[in-house]
Amino acid sequence: MKTKIQTVKGTRDFYPEDMAVRNWLYQVIREISVSFGYQEYEGPILETLELYAAKSGEELVKEQAFVFSDRGGDLITLRPELTPTLARMVAQRQQTLIFPLRWWSFGPFWRYERPQKGRTREFFQWNIDIIGANSPATDAELVTICATFLSKVGLGSNVVRIKVNHRGLMDKQLGKIGILPEKRAEIFRLIDRKDKLDPEAWNDLAIKLGLSSHQINAIDSLLLNKDLWKESEELQKFFEVLKANEMEDYVEFDPNIIRGLDYYTGIVFEAWEVHAGRAILGGGRYDNLLKEVGGDPLSGVGFAMGDVLITIILRENNLIPPINPFKNAVMVSVFSDEYLSHSLRLAKQLRDSGINVVCHPESLKLQKQLKYADRLGIRHVVILGPDEVHDGTIQIKDLETHDQKSYPISEGLRILHQFYNCSKRK
Repeated sequence: MKTKIQTVKGTRDFYPEDMAVRNWLYQVIREISVSFGYQEYEGPILETLELYAAKSGEELVKEQAFVFSDRGGDLITLRPELTPTLARMVAQRQQTLIFPLRWWSFGPFWRYERPQKGRTREFFQWNIDIIGANSPATDAELVTICATFLSKVGLGSNVVRIKVNHRGLMDKQLGKIGILPEKRAEIFRLIDRKDKLDPEAWNDLAIKLGLSSHQINAIDSLLLNKDLWKESEELQKFFEVLKANEMEDYVEFDPNIIRGLDYYTGIVFEAWEVHAGRAILGGGRYDNLLKEVGGDPLSGVGFAMGDVLITIILRENNLIPPINPFKNAVMVSVFSDEYLSHSLRLAKQLRDSGINVVCHPESLKLQKQLKYADRLGIRHVVILGPDEVHDGTIQIKDLETHDQKSYPISEGLRILHQFYNCSKRK
């Protein structure tokens, strides 16, 4: 037996049925993004490591980025995220862009992680950001977009919750328990890892970072305080706006939400599956990122959602609709090699009228061609044989109702055109 070559670890093959699901997810994302006034954009797959080194966090750069040297000796990476690219792009044209700008994207990313269910090394990700506006209403808009998407795909607030916190609030609380400003970034990363480590390992790491037992207990108490948001004027206004947007059922305050990336400065949020405890997406506000890539200071807020876990969750909840790529296509039969040119000309007429057409490439028995069309999910087969060519007619067979009728070519084309183009089948 020959050994079959496998995919690179952590990557995926997208067979047509998988591609159909990915395209469906993209269309839902596009519809939601555009409905809120966001424009689609894209950045390069390759970036310099410098773009991430001082901005995204040590773990992402040192442990997760795919880094290599180009022929000139510069360190290049496959992009592990898009926000630094967004900041770089905005900084390059900052004087000509119209602010606040609303941009979104859906494209491939790479992170060197241990592949497991819901996590791959190569993935597609929805990124959506608003830059140039700094208010609780802006933060609430992004969370509303998140909740709107969840609602659109059928994930109710009993299945998924959006957990919200504020880094400024937490920074202030850490100061109250004696943690110096220069230590807070690593304490934020410590808090972000609390649900990823067992309690003893987390406590050992806290001690290793120099926290006293009093400070560790104080952080534990802080992370249990569900009313802490009331001490933040920004969060109070945020929840008011969210209520006006009628999405408050999806959202709750959770002081455990910190986010691991260093550039977050304000509100941070993550959508979590309620029962399985899986994080679906995350984001927050970043106030300094444009300045760090050479632009003028400008605030932004956004979130990112990978395609892997959300697709798994939608499948588990039977929320991915049946997708038939041939739903709006017809098939033209081929009677024999002698009549192939007649079938091809008819197929062209149908395509020219806006109908998708599969033309069977071989002159198999008609029943085999009908079976092939049925297996693909094609509803109508246009039958063209010697009698039809002689009479200037076609037969249309409906594989769903089993009706089969003969029409003059012009009448048959009109009927098919009306069915597939004018009734706007969805």
